[in-house]
Amino acid sequence: MFSHKEGRKNAGKILIGFSVLMYGMTMMSSAVAPLKNVPSFTSFLTKFNNPLLGLFVGIGFTMIIQSSAGTIGVVQALSASVAISYGIAIPVVVGAEVGTCITAILSSVGAGKNGKRAALMHLYFNVIKASLFMILFYTLNAFLHFAFLQHQAGMAGVAMVHTMINLVATPLFVPISGILVKLAEKTIPVDEKEKKEAEKKKDIAILDPRFLHTPSFAVAQAKIAAMEMANKTKECFYKASHLLEKYDPEQAAEATDLEEQIDHYEDQLGTYLVKINAHHLSPQDSHELSILLHCINDFERISDHSRNIKEVFENMQPKKNKFSDRAVEELTMIRTAVEEILNMAVRTFQTEDLKLAARIEPLEEVIDGLHMEIKQRHIKRLRKGKCTIDLGFDLADLCTDFERIADHCSNVGVCIQEVSEGGFDTHEYLEMLKKEKNAQFEAEVSRYERKYRLPRKKDAEDEVSEIGDENKYRRSKQSQEKTDIRTSSRTKIEQTAAQPKKEKPQGAYKSEKARKAASWEKQDKQEKQEKQEKTVRTDKTDKLKKKGKKGKESKNIKR
Repeated sequence: MFSHKEGRKNAGKILIGFSVLMYGMTMMSSAVAPLKNVPSFTSFLTKFNNPLLGLFVGIGFTMIIQSSAGTIGVVQALSASVAISYGIAIPVVVGAEVGTCITAILSSVGAGKNGKRAALMHLYFNVIKASLFMILFYTLNAFLHFAFLQHQAGMAGVAMVHTMINLVATPLFVPISGILVKLAEKTIPVDEKEKKEAEKKKDIAILDPRFLHTPSFAVAQAKIAAMEMANKTKECFYKASHLLEKYDPEQAAEATDLEEQIDHYEDQLGTYLVKINAHHLSPQDSHELSILLHCINDFERISDHSRNIKEVFENMQPKKNKFSDRAVEELTMIRTAVEEILNMAVRTFQTEDLKLAARIEPLEEVIDGLHMEIKQRHIKRLRKGKCTIDLGFDLADLCTDFERIADHCSNVGVCIQEVSEGGFDTHEYLEMLKKEKNAQFEAEVSRYERKYRLPRKKDAEDEVSEIGDENKYRRSKQSQEKTDIRTSSRTKIEQTAAQPKKEKPQGAYKSEKARKAASWEKQDKQEKQEKQEKTVRTDKTDKLKKKGKKGKESKNIKR
């Protein structure tokens, strides 16, 4: 007991337990020894020759003390001091086997349905075992008349009866163990909720530990499981994001269930891949393992953001908050873009197509731009009182989750590209890509910008504020003013030319013609002067704005 070694301590505890047991048996035998000289107690024991009475006494006494071992110990103590035959001992011992089920039944009161089913299986097993033994044994006794039933059963005899009952009856139930399960499930039926929970907790069948001895086959099985995980991730995002049009509690619950399944996949796959990595792998298997280790984490994070999207729509329901039609159009646009990039990421992961992987990053840049533009438009609506602060927070959360999902899709594409080239440094690759943007990359960005262009407002000034191109608006306004001036001057000339000519002397005609030419020249000079003044004012305004921007930037840098 006082040894520093754990093995010796355990051996000491076992020996002390046996010593206490033997001492207790001796004390019990000494306590009941005087009862053998009491005639009333002896006549009471003879009543137990009735097998049914002995069976129920054993069940009742065991339920009271909640221990079959205690009941058998009492019978052994009595057999050592008082003459107890096998005919009395056998029914009591069999009854003790049934009575011991009370412990499991009491412990299952606060447990779940599976705990109650386990307690019922224990009860059914012992009841069927005791019933079959009593029926078979006493049926044979009716024909064979066992003489040993009248013999005195000592302590060893009682222990032998208990051992033989379990040795003979227990192996018979191994082939029919499924019957006990069906009985328990019929008593407490399995509902749909339990079935879904069982599917979540169920181990992934194809990730069999026996495959670890063949690493290449284990990697292939892990890839199949990871593909299932990727498809579930895509389904989870679809169910969560499409709550935008109409909130459906069942669809929201399905999204939550899928997210929990994906978490289970990530846990099981991560553990399995680490075990595979401990074995010797070929270069191809090592390549696949690197992709799997990096990508399953991104898919799990995508499912987490999908659940966040679901929770945003869920939290909007008690307040009955609804986005405006304009906000719904904008969110639908960015959601469609995210759906496309997620589909590309999943296909890239499944096929390892490098061309498809190269198209992910341009779309990710466009989604980043959509994210910023939607926020700017919302701020504009907030200033005009067309939106509330609560909806602003919800919109910002949704846009952030959409943008983060696109980032993880970008990670998947970069992983496929980098691992194929023998390296993996996502940040370095993205920095290099942004510095060295080639024509193909720019063309893809332009194509996606045209495809996912947010709907514009009808009012030109609002459109300018949304797009953020004030210079373009100013130039268009100036050109419109010039066009108006030209149109008015032409109209005047036409009106003058259309007037009927008066007959005048030739000298008068020449003087009138000279006067008109002079007026036209004066008008042209005025137009030129007005143009120059407007150009100077525009240049000054641009310079002042640039200085203001530079001043703000310098202040920000100082801060």
